[in-house]
Amino acid sequence: MSDQPNKKKKYRPNVSAIILSSKYPEKVEIFIASRTDVKDAWQFPQGGIDKGETPKEALLRELKEEIGTNDIEILGEFPEWVSYDFPEIIAKKMYPFDGQRQKYFLVRLKPGAKIDLETHEPEFSRYTFVPFKDIFNYVTYFKRPIYKRVLEYFRKKGYL
Repeated sequence: MSDQPNKKKKYRPNVSAIILSSKYPEKVEIFIASRTDVKDAWQFPQGGIDKGETPKEALLRELKEEIGTNDIEILGEFPEWVSYDFPEIIAKKMYPFDGQRQKYFLVRLKPGAKIDLETHEPEFSRYTFVPFKDIFNYVTYFKRPIYKRVLEYFRKKGYL
């Protein structure tokens, strides 16, 4: 029996961006990047929402911090917040949070936007754009269920 059977989980408020290339809608390519701190962990850019910040403000700030640009157009927003628990490999680093509660945005890079991973505190070592059908060949295991749900929503809405 657990020593804290009724422990309420704490989720960190967070935003995540599904980024389409500036070639969209002619070509549907989704941005994914490999984390610097977890080997072969590919994911969408994401980050915490600071106190007093709206999810859209956090989205723009996080994109600038993580990929060097927030020169984007917001195409859509997933209508719900989605949560997941951290895997053990990440849980200690993210204490006191048990997981994240995320708001997902579908965005398109504006023509001429320049991605630069050499940011103040680089979170990604490399990136690529992949077709929708290939995304799960890259994405880290614990992100797959949520990514599948969110991407399917945007696909059914006609974006992907």
